[in-house]
Amino acid sequence: MRTDVNILGIETSCDETAAAVVRNGTEVLSNVVSSQIELHQKYGGVVPEIASRAHIEKIYPIIDQAIRQSKLNSGDIDAVAVANQPGLTVALIIGITAAKTLALVWEKPLIAINHIHAHLQSAMMDTKDLQHRQVSCGLPAVALVVSGGHTSLYDCENTLELKLLGSTIDDAAGEAFDKVASILNLPYPGGPSIEKAAKNGNPDAINFPRTMLAKDSLDFSFSGLKTAVLYHCCGKDMKGENRVGKMGQKEIADIAASFQAAVVDVLVRKTQMAAGRIGARTILLGGGVAANTVLRNELEKMAQQTGRKMLVAPRKYCTDNAVMIASLAYYKYKAGLFADMTLEAKAACDD
Repeated sequence: MRTDVNILGIETSCDETAAAVVRNGTEVLSNVVSSQIELHQKYGGVVPEIASRAHIEKIYPIIDQAIRQSKLNSGDIDAVAVANQPGLTVALIIGITAAKTLALVWEKPLIAINHIHAHLQSAMMDTKDLQHRQVSCGLPAVALVVSGGHTSLYDCENTLELKLLGSTIDDAAGEAFDKVASILNLPYPGGPSIEKAAKNGNPDAINFPRTMLAKDSLDFSFSGLKTAVLYHCCGKDMKGENRVGKMGQKEIADIAASFQAAVVDVLVRKTQMAAGRIGARTILLGGGVAANTVLRNELEKMAQQTGRKMLVAPRKYCTDNAVMIASLAYYKYKAGLFADMTLEAKAACDD
């Protein structure tokens, strides 16, 4: 009798079409991702209609490739998991429809996954099971998800129990990176472009604001920081032209480095506040911006200074992927938390 649990994960929340097969929550049998960066690059951001069209074209070939890469067949798949929130509704619908169809045809359970919670799963991919994971992780943990659409802090009691502590009230960190990259005439996506430019810059060159909000707030706001960069480049009256075209590479690098330092400073300070508030033994970091080297290093430094363990998502699992979907789904499968065929896409989180 087979005891392993093989789960097919599907992810279409934004601009990656992804499918993966994961065994027992940690053993990655396949991982296939089709990025849409080139399609959206000239627009400086994701265009929902273009994203959904690309998902329609790619979804079944990607799933087929993931199954073949895993060397399994449909009879070996125990459940089909799909991200149903949060994200672009028109994009989520494509993945949900595919997942429902396969679950129905194969007569397998359907599992709904919160995309943001799955990003945190990426930070815990090396442990073998839920009990080991909790011991290895050192609960309670404070979990930081930093991506293009979300900047959130969670109290992580266990893999399936996350309590939202704070989130962005305007621009998420990743969104701010994209917008500042646009101001500086750097390529989309903004995160890697800003980080690359910042390597040659001085992070102390410009004292950009650190918005901390109310005294004990764990929420985030990066809109003011983005505006400060815009004022620096165009003047506070916004009547002058953007000076970036006349700037040297060193000045652009200094702006990028100073902006990045301001974002990272706020993220680290808020995470430390949250960790102290809940008595966290561990800090978890996931999401697209978690690939940023400065953020990883500064959080690691803070964790060491405060006597906490740090678990960071491997870079290959920071951006959207289906491995994290299938991995988290394993624990929902073991808990019997299944969805039905009325499952719908949700643009926002239930948190």
